[in-house]
Amino acid sequence: MEKHRCGWCVGDALYEAYHDEEWGVPVYDDDTLFEFLILETFQAGLSWITVLKKRENFRKALDNFDYKKIATYNQKKIDSLLQNEGIIRNKLKIKATITNAQAFMDIQKEFGSFSKYIWDFVDGKPIKNSFKDYKKAPANTPLSDAISKDLKKRGFKFVGTTVMYAHMQATGMVNDHEVNCFRYDEV
Repeated sequence: MEKHRCGWCVGDALYEAYHDEEWGVPVYDDDTLFEFLILETFQAGLSWITVLKKRENFRKALDNFDYKKIATYNQKKIDSLLQNEGIIRNKLKIKATITNAQAFMDIQKEFGSFSKYIWDFVDGKPIKNSFKDYKKAPANTPLSDAISKDLKKRGFKFVGTTVMYAHMQATGMVNDHEVNCFRYDEV
């Protein structure tokens, strides 16, 4: 018998693998949280599958999402990224990635880790929603509004409320798997 998955991923092998293995799984390590934050930043205004298909190219181009290295990128590196056809070549998003890496490290200094900072918004445990259809899940919530506002205050760019809600879903801060999805109770 075939497993029931959330409707948004069905029919694309890459999407299904991402759904089955990563989406909604609680992430507490800073390296992975930063990777998702950057991928969500580049996703702003685009479809997630577009970013997912370029994920490995981003990994290579952005030094394996090493925020310490990214924080030091100079104009020469920005220019090379703008020439890289394997990634999304948006100058503002590339510059935001550098700014966000710097702000990410500032949060680490203040809170001990980015994970502690971000997970404190949900008291350290995922919010479990119960949607029968993924289309009923919101694009943003008052909580994603608050996280977005706080990150912007700390200097982050491209972290609007919709981007932050997608980040919350991806990193398991909120479980928006459909209730009849095989991953709903697993995550």
